[in-house]
Amino acid sequence: MRAALLRYRVMAWIVGVLLIVLCLIGLPLHYGYLVFPDTMPKGGQAWQVGADISRYLGVAHGWLYMIFLVMAFLLSRKARWDLPFTVTTLLLGTVPVVSFWAEHRATANVRALLAAEAAEPAATGPA
Repeated sequence: MRAALLRYRVMAWIVGVLLIVLCLIGLPLHYGYLVFPDTMPKGGQAWQVGADISRYLGVAHGWLYMIFLVMAFLLSRKARWDLPFTVTTLLLGTVPVVSFWAEHRATANVRALLAAEAAEPAATGPA
């Protein structure tokens, strides 16, 4: 289960960072001309950077998010998460910044499970 947790955490961090860059940098630069037409004209340098981030990072994030979903689902089965916890973890992966809290929450859950499993044989061992 430790390997599944590591794979999940790596994908959660990659997807989370890309989501922040995309939503907090790329999209505002790309669509800033709608709000600030005088200072951020469409076709300007900032717009082009935002368009490139949106185009390339958006596609990469979409594909990597699919891998994240698979890793999270596999971890959920190994850790025997209930359906609400699993669905919440998967959905929170789509919210910038909150995705890091979801990763922390899931990691804490799995680590507690691993600690309980490690303590169990000692408690049921020979007296």
